[in-house]
Amino acid sequence: MTSTARQRVTVLGSTGSIGTSTLDVIARHPERYQVHALTAHTSKETLLAQCLAFRPAVAVLASERDAEWLRAELGQRQQVTEVVAGPEALCDVARDSSVDVVMAAIVGAAGLLPSLAAAEAGKRVLLANKEALVMSGALFMQAVARSGATLLPIDSEHNAIYQCLPSEHRGGLARHGVSQLLLTASGGPFRTWSDAAIAQVTPEQACAHPNWSMGRKISVDSATLMNKGLELIEACWLFDATPDQIQVVVHPQSVIHSMAAYHDGSVLAQLGNPDMRTPIAYGLAWPERIDAGVEALDLFQVARLDFETADEARFPCLPLAREAMRLGGVAPVVLNAANEVAVEAFLDHRLRFLEIGNLVEEALSAPIGGHADCLESVLSADQRAREHAAGWLKRWSA
Repeated sequence: MTSTARQRVTVLGSTGSIGTSTLDVIARHPERYQVHALTAHTSKETLLAQCLAFRPAVAVLASERDAEWLRAELGQRQQVTEVVAGPEALCDVARDSSVDVVMAAIVGAAGLLPSLAAAEAGKRVLLANKEALVMSGALFMQAVARSGATLLPIDSEHNAIYQCLPSEHRGGLARHGVSQLLLTASGGPFRTWSDAAIAQVTPEQACAHPNWSMGRKISVDSATLMNKGLELIEACWLFDATPDQIQVVVHPQSVIHSMAAYHDGSVLAQLGNPDMRTPIAYGLAWPERIDAGVEALDLFQVARLDFETADEARFPCLPLAREAMRLGGVAPVVLNAANEVAVEAFLDHRLRFLEIGNLVEEALSAPIGGHADCLESVLSADQRAREHAAGWLKRWSA
């Protein structure tokens, strides 16, 4: 470290899989990092345990009722942590002047505003929230440029590409000798299943990812390959790339996390065990490297690395995402909103697995319209898309 002062960290979404992994890395380096704020949606018991372990200055929950419960529990233990509630409180802890680093790990559109607040405040933003770029990529990147924020991608694929690119990669990939980005995908749990079997997929099966430990929504997105589609959109914004410059490669072992191909024929890859603590540690310590608690990769144990093309006919969410990025405007907003509605319905047993893509495709073809030139327009398009998707779902189930 260049300074003996500890970095103050806010973890948005601290009770999710990324949040808990972040706290695991932080706990390994108490001399480097101090937790300033922790936030959760409704997981108040988990947040209580985290508050007792890390003693943050602030804790945030979605509802005032849950916040009051947490205040009482912490008060009984004589712990001085300010407990607040609501979406504005999330933005406040993201932009707090005493905070150096913000881990943006809230899943879904709910993470957009606090992630953007951190970018506007010039923080080091460790971005694990896909929707910040999928919904408002131009606005988010403009905020980073204006404020001088440091943006470090935490998704394992984007983090891998970041490590494989030159330190300065803005202005287009070709300018820096890069011909293509290779975005790896595990293929999800149904890669080898028959069409008939996929038609009968249950939420429990979709949430059982073969390589990664993730939340339910992200697990379903991985199973439909929408997760890879959203990552493709993210990569376009992060690395100033076009959709045609990004190829999705199915790599079942999840050992190569992504690659960058150069004009001279070189292909640079980042390898490691499938553990999110590696990219998290990279983001926290960049440009240094610290111990993440991850076991070293044993190539002899891995033994082989396989690659396949993505079956876009069986998994249409991936080409739908690529098309949304090509269309531009609010199309990615519509894609994301419809997918969130569809995944929630699938998890609630109100929609079949194969219908997720159908709902998203129908929403993209609907005349929702609008521009993505300001946050209000983005949020308006998001709301209209959700209403349209909910209407389609109601007609479908009638």
